Amino acid sequence: MKVTYYPGCSLEGTARDYADSIEGICRLLGIDLEEIPDWNCCGATAAHSINHRAGIELPGRNLDLAASLSNTDMLVPCPMCFNRLRTAAREKESNGSQGGKKPGAKIPKIWDMANFFATGPMLEKIESLVTRPLERLKLVAYYGCMSSRPPAVTGAEDYENPQSLDKIATSLGATVIDWPYKTDCCGASLMISRPDMGLKMSAKILEMVRRVGAEAVVVSCQMCQVNLDMYQERMEAELGKMFGLPIIYFTELIGVAAQVPETPGWLSRHFVDSLALLRRHRLI
Repeated sequence: MKVTYYPGCSLEGTARDYADSIEGICRLLGIDLEEIPDWNCCGATAAHSINHRAGIELPGRNLDLAASLSNTDMLVPCPMCFNRLRTAAREKESNGSQGGKKPGAKIPKIWDMANFFATGPMLEKIESLVTRPLERLKLVAYYGCMSSRPPAVTGAEDYENPQSLDKIATSLGATVIDWPYKTDCCGASLMISRPDMGLKMSAKILEMVRRVGAEAVVVSCQMCQVNLDMYQERMEAELGKMFGLPIIYFTELIGVAAQVPETPGWLSRHFVDSLALLRRHRLI
């Protein structure tokens, strides 16, 4: 299966671990990722709040480039990139003069990557690859606020209670605990501009993870992952609380359950150690 692939900027930098796990799991599943040639930044997070036209034409150019490929589906790992590309596609469809330079170009179906992996056929493939079920591992699925909202842009029907990560983790044998903060904001870029606010927002999420009895958090958003993972030690120091919660990408979880040899290397790049938890459950 060949699909168009828009990696986005962070997967070439701070989220290289996510990029490597995506590439590894897609190879395992027989998914051929055809990267958009000469792609550019989608404008996240600031362009759309500063200049509407730039916020549409930056992702719009990527849609034009994607249209030059023959694939019908386009996978986007970053929920913010997904949101901006869907916004541009929506405007392109309603107003051919914006959203890119080629108003007649065919736009592929734009998928949030977790939603694509949670389709029926993909879940069946994933389940067939499980050689070490994640039994006894207690998780919560954390989506953040960009992959499902606003529903008029994302097309999500379960935007208040998304299920893609829940389904993937359950198919791997993990125990997924329901909880109330699935789609609460982690603070996003406030960690840079207003860390006092961003840290409180992320700490609130981690506190709830502990309250519901989960051992780790499964995510698909690299900004959510970095905020909850990189800043966790600082939150512990400032609040006088211990979290010790691994923040794991869903692709890495698939790697654990399918015993992909590279998986420990992906996980070792995180700030909060997840390998000790997985060893305790005899999963690696």
